[in-house]
Amino acid sequence: MKARAEHRLSTLRMVKSAIKNKEIDKRGPLDDAEAMAVLNTLIKQRKDSIEQFTKGGRKELADKEAAEIGIIEGYLPQAAGEQEITAVVRAAISEMGSPTMKDMGAVMKSAMAKFAAAGTRVDGKVVSETVKKLLSGG
Repeated sequence: MKARAEHRLSTLRMVKSAIKNKEIDKRGPLDDAEAMAVLNTLIKQRKDSIEQFTKGGRKELADKEAAEIGIIEGYLPQAAGEQEITAVVRAAISEMGSPTMKDMGAVMKSAMAKFAAAGTRVDGKVVSETVKKLLSGG
């Protein structure tokens, strides 16, 4: 507040209210995993908004949403990199034998479970693309 960082302040207020609303819905305090889920949801909403604003030719609004994503991500653990995602997906595929594209859902479920167990933040869209690529022989 003292630094007069208006954009950062409004973003943090929005995050705080989203977490508070979730606590009200749950009727109790959130644990770390639930709070992270709220933040991930906010990031996903911002990414969807960026896509819509870009299609509508509203670059200034898309830039504002991108800045909000950066602020929110600062409060989350580091996201998994592309190499780490590929390694986990390969491990999930090798555990299943030789899955085909029909087994994509099972591979996704296994890979996402591995990330959740490790407490690693990951974008499901990137994991999905990696699974498709590896299952199709890429």
